Amino acid sequence: MSSEIQSILNAFEQSQRQGKAAFLATVVGTQGSTYRRPGARLFITDDGETVGLVSGGCLERDLFEHTQLMQDNRPKIVTYDHTATEDILWGFGLGCTGTVQVLVEPLNPPHDSLTFLAQCWRDRVPGVLVSIIQVEGSATQLGACLTLTSDSISVLGKTEPDLIDAIIPDAQSVLQHQQSVVRQYELATRRVQVLLEFIQPPIPLLIFGAGQDAMPIAEFAKTLGWHVTVIDCRANPLSYQRFASSDQVILTRRDTLDRLAIPTGAVAVIVTHNYYDDLETLRVLLPASIHYIGLLGSKQRTKRLLQELQQETIYTEVQLSKLYAPVGLDIGAEIPAAIALAIVAEIQAVLSGRSGNSLKYRNASIHETYPDRITPPRGRSFEENGNAQAVTAHSRT
Repeated sequence: MSSEIQSILNAFEQSQRQGKAAFLATVVGTQGSTYRRPGARLFITDDGETVGLVSGGCLERDLFEHTQLMQDNRPKIVTYDHTATEDILWGFGLGCTGTVQVLVEPLNPPHDSLTFLAQCWRDRVPGVLVSIIQVEGSATQLGACLTLTSDSISVLGKTEPDLIDAIIPDAQSVLQHQQSVVRQYELATRRVQVLLEFIQPPIPLLIFGAGQDAMPIAEFAKTLGWHVTVIDCRANPLSYQRFASSDQVILTRRDTLDRLAIPTGAVAVIVTHNYYDDLETLRVLLPASIHYIGLLGSKQRTKRLLQELQQETIYTEVQLSKLYAPVGLDIGAEIPAAIALAIVAEIQAVLSGRSGNSLKYRNASIHETYPDRITPPRGRSFEENGNAQAVTAHSRT
């Protein structure tokens, strides 16, 4: 979803320059079969421009019409119920047999949800966006009411202090465990349902190696909106040009790899095609707080590398479990583009806690719904420790 968010943020910035009124539609609840899961967003301007999707394309026009009727400029919940059979004929014709709840809210910078998303994206820090999605017995306004990062809390609008006090500990828990939840609060004479959404910054991908086969990996990752850093141990200045679309290119040497600042929760792919570069890269990455290490090469070659490394260091089972070698899903990939597809797909599956198998064989729902309580984390962690630096660094701004 990260590339979609980036497109929405770009459109938001442009609408501000042009002085257009804008709205944000966010899926906050689903039941049954639906096209998108909670957290999907649609950006809408007052002249009908839209960026993003909350459905297969059938709800977007109707949501624009709802923005035209928001004369009081107050957020609202729009519910689409497609469970009835006749919906195929007389409704939106989805045939999805599900229900979708969409929060539609006007954007009023600097105190709105999209401005907060832009901040998390720009600073590459995780956060929590809290939105009120249902109210009973109170005049509490729907929509974003609080934002939270590790070092800041901001209250949006005029939400009652007792509700804010109840929300903050839960928001801190969401940030800690990196898991969105929907909570219901019983306060005096009112009942309030709240979505506490974990905002994940762009995934930091480190590509070790700057050969031809590294290029499609970087391109696929940028298409997904990931933050891509290419590390070239050959220190070839042409790598700047070849990886111009990447966020950062680092020219270094094998003996200075240990100077790299590895972002916590990053993912890494090793495609150096050099045994000793791979050896040193693994020596740096295996102890790091990293979520995934993909290594190009055969199982026999990997076994030899690990045997050599373990002569000097004993790695834990958890550290070794992060290593995926040979890298990539088994899709019969032969050419660099197909190999890159297999690699990026495997990373996506690992980060999502999915098997990477065909959906044909999945018995559970495709989309996970937000729980009403925090469950044990999967071990992911995304913290920005600054850009990696070693010898010579070249960053896009």
